[in-house]
Amino acid sequence: MPQLAIPYMHFRGGSSKGLFFDARDLPADEDARNRILVAAMEGVGEGDPRQIDGLGGGTSLTSKIAVVSPSTMPDADLDYLFVQVVVDAGRVSMGQNCGNMLAGVLPFALESGMLDAGNPTTTARINMVNTGGICEVTVQTPDGLVEYASGPRQGEARVDGVPGTAAPIICNYLDTAGSTCGSLLPTGHQTDIVNGIAVTCIDNGMPVVLVRASDLGVTGYESKADLEANEPLKQQVERIRLAVGPLMNLGDVAEKTIPKMCLIAPPQNGGCLTTRMFIPHVVHEAIGVLAAVSVATACVVPGSVTEGVAIITPCRQPWLSIEHPAGECTVSLDVTHTDNTINVRKSGVIRTARLLSRGQVMIPTAQLG
Repeated sequence: MPQLAIPYMHFRGGSSKGLFFDARDLPADEDARNRILVAAMEGVGEGDPRQIDGLGGGTSLTSKIAVVSPSTMPDADLDYLFVQVVVDAGRVSMGQNCGNMLAGVLPFALESGMLDAGNPTTTARINMVNTGGICEVTVQTPDGLVEYASGPRQGEARVDGVPGTAAPIICNYLDTAGSTCGSLLPTGHQTDIVNGIAVTCIDNGMPVVLVRASDLGVTGYESKADLEANEPLKQQVERIRLAVGPLMNLGDVAEKTIPKMCLIAPPQNGGCLTTRMFIPHVVHEAIGVLAAVSVATACVVPGSVTEGVAIITPCRQPWLSIEHPAGECTVSLDVTHTDNTINVRKSGVIRTARLLSRGQVMIPTAQLG
């Protein structure tokens, strides 16, 4: 069977990993491109949850793709399209960003020669194609080479959920409030009552619905396995998600991966609050970067469901530590309050990344239709 060879790089970005492609190596036609991307992850067995015939890892966190190109926008250097291959479905979703994969975009551009590296650091502005918005990213590039490992000059950045330490990648999100839903608080309220449950709907780069775990009859400290085994809880969470979709300007979300559903509880390890994130039907082993940004933002919104749950230490601001099953994610917020309006000017996180492999993925031409 004839096969098409397409160059790729495989990166671990934050607590996710996936394939990175130069957009110029892929078809311009969206349907043809998506068939190639599904085939790259799943091979000839579209919908195979194991992804044995492809390069995917059989989970949503390892079935991610970044399509990168030089940007045509005057205020950006790179365009980044995030593609989530939906495990066990043979299709893709592009209704959201991924902040973990974003950490690998600039290293990919430097490794591929798309951009030239500086010394000792390189900074680029990345246009997040899925939802709009710019992220200013800085990577360590001593002597013009991308530094992945930690060292004396780079420090030792740790991302909970990722083994070891590495060189920090600084990601500052600019103007991401309402990037998907149209406004930071898409329902127009700090808190809504949905199916008898108080929720906060927020979008600061990722549409998220926050719910107090205690209001759903759980503690919020349960393991991923315990929560996923709780069928009544999952059904209740999904009913709320379907109900808020139209309220958040997302329409019918039955087949969408957004909004994410976040159960919150008081912190256990000195952070701001504890989270358990449904993404949307399984529980995240940790928390997505942009989801953490949205959750942290809710913590500084007066009247949100985080009141009485979150603990904000003034001396630590603007840093907010969001606890999750694998540890914590620290978010920096530059927020102002003017005339009862919340303005988010910048949201920052520290990530790490590592190039795992590079080569050619072989796509059977029969998959291309």
